Amino acid sequence: MTLQRFGAIAAVAALSLFGTVPQAAAQISPLGQGGPSASLPETPPPRGHPRIEIYPQRPLFRRCVDWYELQYRPSGTVLYPQMRCWWVRG
Repeated sequence: MTLQRFGAIAAVAALSLFGTVPQAAAQISPLGQGGPSASLPETPPPRGHPRIEIYPQRPLFRRCVDWYELQYRPSGTVLYPQMRCWWVRG
């Protein structure tokens, strides 16, 4: 095993051992008064997901028009394809 790989594994192991906070320390109030709910404002109850209603309609499709256009360039005139599309209910 190379020295770099060993160092990386040792660093990850050290962070996993010493980087955690005990759960009891996270529950202590910063002012020392009461429990965790004494210092936090009351949060509203969670709401449900918004409803998305889908109404069946006629399907949409793309209608396109294409043409060739002359473009003048330093190397000479070039015939260049053009296309415009839009959605149509159908």
